[in-house]
Amino acid sequence: MKVVIMAGGKGTRIAEVNSQVPKPMIPIDGKPILEYQIDTLRRQGYTDIILIIGHLGHVIQDYFGDGSGKGVSIQYIVEEQPLGTAGALYFLKEAITDDFLLLNGDIIFDVDIKRFLEHHRRKRTLATILTHPNSHPYDSGIIVADEEGMVTNWMHKEDERLWYQNRVNAGIHMLSPNIFKLFTELKKLDLDRDILKPLIADRQLAIYDSPEYIKDMGTPDRYYSVIKDLQEGKVEAKNLSNRQKAIFLDRDGTINKYVGFLRQIDDFELIDGVSEAVRMINESGYLAIVVTNQPVIARGEVSLKELQTIHNKMETLLGQEGAYVDDIFYCPHHPHKGYEGERPEYKIDCDCRKPKPGMLLQAAEKYNIDLAHSWMIGDGDNDVEAGMNAGCHAAKLGNVTDDSVACFENLKEAVTAILKNNN
Repeated sequence: MKVVIMAGGKGTRIAEVNSQVPKPMIPIDGKPILEYQIDTLRRQGYTDIILIIGHLGHVIQDYFGDGSGKGVSIQYIVEEQPLGTAGALYFLKEAITDDFLLLNGDIIFDVDIKRFLEHHRRKRTLATILTHPNSHPYDSGIIVADEEGMVTNWMHKEDERLWYQNRVNAGIHMLSPNIFKLFTELKKLDLDRDILKPLIADRQLAIYDSPEYIKDMGTPDRYYSVIKDLQEGKVEAKNLSNRQKAIFLDRDGTINKYVGFLRQIDDFELIDGVSEAVRMINESGYLAIVVTNQPVIARGEVSLKELQTIHNKMETLLGQEGAYVDDIFYCPHHPHKGYEGERPEYKIDCDCRKPKPGMLLQAAEKYNIDLAHSWMIGDGDNDVEAGMNAGCHAAKLGNVTDDSVACFENLKEAVTAILKNNN
C-alpha cells in the first residue's frame, strides 16, 4: 500500500520553535517529525512513500533523498504554487490504483495501520478518517457519526455547537482510489471542506475511532508535550498491537453528582476535581473508559438520543478542562418488569449490567486491554464486583471503609494513588 504524506506546510503557529525548516522537518530530540513518521511506517512494513512538498521542499529532499538510507522508497510531488491541503493529489490520479494512506506531515503518531486498513475495507467507502478524542476539542473541528460509523456532520471551529462528543479528525485518512474522480482539474483545494465533507451526503465518509497516539505540532505547547511523551515511551505504547492498560470509571456518583436516576440533562453536573483526575489518566498512558448501568433506557424514562446528549455534555465539560474519555460503554437493560412506559426489548437478564463484567470485557476485546493491570473505580458495590469479576483491580469511592478493596474519598484521590503505585 502506498502512503502519501502532505509535507508542504509552513507551520506559522509553531514558527517560534524553528522557522528555518519546513514544518515536517522541525526536530524532536534531534530527529525531524517526518522521520518519526517514516520510521513508524517502515516498522509496520509500509515503505512505498510519496511526499508532497512545497515550502522549503528542497530541505526535505536533501535530507531523505530517495529514502534508501531510511529503508524506504520515496517519490516526490513538488507544488510549484500552493495547492492547499488536497490540490496536489491531482498529480496521483494515474499513479495510485488501490487503497492508500494519506497523512498530514505535522503529526506524531503510532497507529496499527493494518487494523485501520481492514476497517476501511469493511466500510467500502471512498474515505475513512481516523478520529479520536483530544485535549482541546473546543478549538477543533468535531466529527459526528451514527451507530454504523458513518459521518453525519462535520462541525468546524467556527460553527455554533452546544453539547458534542469529543471526536476530532486526527489527520490520518484511508482513501479509495475512486476518490480521484473528484479531482477533475489542477487547482487549490481544502481536503476537509472540498473533498471529505461533501462525501457525507452520499454516506461515503466513515470513521475509524481509535485511542492510539496522534498529536499535531500546531502550537509550541503541543510540540513540547510530544517531546515528553516520546521520551517516556508513551507514543509507541499506545499502538493497539500492544497490550493496553485502562482505568474504568463508573458514571453517576463517580464522574457526575449523584441525583438518583438521572433523566434530565440539566441535572448532569461534574463532581469537583473530576476533570483533573481524568486528565491525569490521559497523561499517564492509561485508557479512560466509562462503564455505566443505564436502566432508565429500559424503563422508558430516557431515550437513546437523550442519553447520547447527556454523554455529549459530559465530554464537552471534560474537554473544556483539557480532559477526555476514550470510550463510553453503557448497559441499557433492566431485568425487572412492571414499569409504565417500559421498553420490553431491554427488559432482559443481560451479560453487561454491573456487577456482571460484560462492558469491561467488551472494552478489553475492542482495545486489547490487559485487565489484570487495569482498574475499575466506582462508588458502589456493583462497580467493585464488576471490576473483580473482569479480573481488574478495584477501588471504591465515598466515605467508606472496606478492608477487601482500596477506598478513597473521591476520584482524584483514587487516580493519584493508582498512578503513584503503578507507574
